Amino acid sequence: MHRHRKNQLHYNLMLMPGALMVFLFNTITWLGILLAFQDFIPSRGWFGSPWVGLDNFRIFFDMPDSFEIIKNTVVIAVGKIVITTIFAIVFALLLHEIPGGRLKKTIQTAVYLPHFISWVIFATVIRSMLNIDGVVNKLLMMLGLKEPILFLGTMSIFPIVMILTEAMKEFGFSAIIYLAAITNIDPGLYEASAIDGAGRMRKLLHVTLPGILPIIILMATLSLGNVLNAGFDQIFNMYSPSVYSTGDIIDTYVYRLGIVNFNYGIGSAVGLFKSVISLMLMSLAYFLAAKFGDYKIF
Repeated sequence: MHRHRKNQLHYNLMLMPGALMVFLFNTITWLGILLAFQDFIPSRGWFGSPWVGLDNFRIFFDMPDSFEIIKNTVVIAVGKIVITTIFAIVFALLLHEIPGGRLKKTIQTAVYLPHFISWVIFATVIRSMLNIDGVVNKLLMMLGLKEPILFLGTMSIFPIVMILTEAMKEFGFSAIIYLAAITNIDPGLYEASAIDGAGRMRKLLHVTLPGILPIIILMATLSLGNVLNAGFDQIFNMYSPSVYSTGDIIDTYVYRLGIVNFNYGIGSAVGLFKSVISLMLMSLAYFLAAKFGDYKIF
């Protein structure tokens, strides 16, 4: 009994630094929600600034570009979720068909390494590749294109570039989940299908895909909470005023409105609006996952 209490004390002491960090950066900062309902004046602070109620929210929704920003966020975020999921599933299925463990591990490691590279570095690489005199335009010119394409300066192309570059960076890491699901499929099912004369494609369609379908549905359901997370780091490092109409998202808008233009109240209101909608979507996602996928956190 004494030993158990001593170990419990040690565990609590180990948790203290993490708990302190959460308290400092995730709990105290909740007071910042007050800014969404104030005409915030830094010299007066949270409790001295005038209270304006829901005026900041009304101002945001009365702005001509507010719904355009919400639409851009949803389009880019949903596009990233769908394309990254498709790439990850296809990659996992193809990698599973490669014989030999060493080659498979080498390919998997090479593909998911970009996940650990920051967007500051990765965006610099992408920008250099997509410049007018970049590698991509040079290849297209060699194939017969007459004029180079402004990939990051054309409104209709910019969201597509954001979706595809996100998929390039993240699909390898996302594929780990599907690879783990494939390894859990009963090998007897493959043996039975081989006895019935099934080839690789039929095994893929009738054994592998049905075997990982519950995981695909579960991951798609859980991704509902990210519908308004279009990726601040990526877009901030790659966008420009010329593509604001199709590339500006809620997070970049909040940054410019609240930090650059010092409209702290409206910026906080927009951020709070996004957080509340994301919380609702995340709650819905976990409810659906628990009901249909038997997935529970607690």
